[in-house]
Amino acid sequence: MNGRPEERGAALLSVLLLVAVMAVLAAAGLEKLRLSTHLAANGAAIDQARAYSQAAEAIALVRIESLLENDAAVTTLAGGWHGRTVDLPLPGGRAQLRVTDGGNCFNLNSLVSGSAEGRTQANPVAAAQFKALMELIEIPPAVAQRIAAAANDWIDSDQVAQPGGAEDEYYGDLASPYLAANVPVQDVSELRVMAGVTPEIYERLRPWVCALPDHELSPINVNTLSPEQAPLFAMLLPGRLDLVTARKMLAQRPAQGYESLVRFWAVPALEALNPGQQVTEQTKLKTRWFTLDITIGLGRTELHETALVDGGLRPARLVRRQWGYPE
Repeated sequence: MNGRPEERGAALLSVLLLVAVMAVLAAAGLEKLRLSTHLAANGAAIDQARAYSQAAEAIALVRIESLLENDAAVTTLAGGWHGRTVDLPLPGGRAQLRVTDGGNCFNLNSLVSGSAEGRTQANPVAAAQFKALMELIEIPPAVAQRIAAAANDWIDSDQVAQPGGAEDEYYGDLASPYLAANVPVQDVSELRVMAGVTPEIYERLRPWVCALPDHELSPINVNTLSPEQAPLFAMLLPGRLDLVTARKMLAQRPAQGYESLVRFWAVPALEALNPGQQVTEQTKLKTRWFTLDITIGLGRTELHETALVDGGLRPARLVRRQWGYPE
């Protein structure tokens, strides 16, 4: 018996429904397989890119070590190493490496100084320089004062807010509460969560600040600082060294750099400022910290790395590494 027509129609409908379900499941399975294959390929490409970036690190360390060995007392711009992008050949891709003076920036961790007990407290000299830097890059004085105080409170180990600063009590009252770190800054992106720092101010500050792994005053190398970085020089003497003079002094630097800080500070335009021992010692002729910017491109995969090298160690050593572009 072939059955009644309505039964044959129901059976056909059931078969068609089953085929449709199987087609959907097959399509979903194929999509998952495609995605898994794509993820696996991406993972392999990222692993390969990281291996290449480590090779680029090794090349950079050799070049930095060679630079430091050329002159044990002075680091200058001779050789064009600073800020120059070097292309490295890669099979099936490209790599770019750039080395810059990693100490020519305001060290956020200098805002505090340590004690024998391991506790930290505000460093007024660094706070004054930070405030001066912000004013030099056109951040209003009142805002600069608040940010400097808040940054001090964020890093120092106590829970006592400075005038205009912020500790746990302030951050705890926010719509999304959190606590002050009360430890050294690991990355300058921490500025974004400090009181008074808006996205616009952060973008303005970002190129001028860094987070070195010590509490030393910002080690400004007057042999490698460019005239465009004059605010980092002028901040050393708040209210006494203006941008025009600072830029002029850097532009007039001898081609071979300065051989001694005595000679540098004896320049008439600077000698009259009476910088004092602390600022004189803060300025450097030799670079300790170097920043590496590495970009690896493999097909459609791109990897960016930022690393910090301590040239004060022998041999020079990588002390920090960060994947991805700075926030």
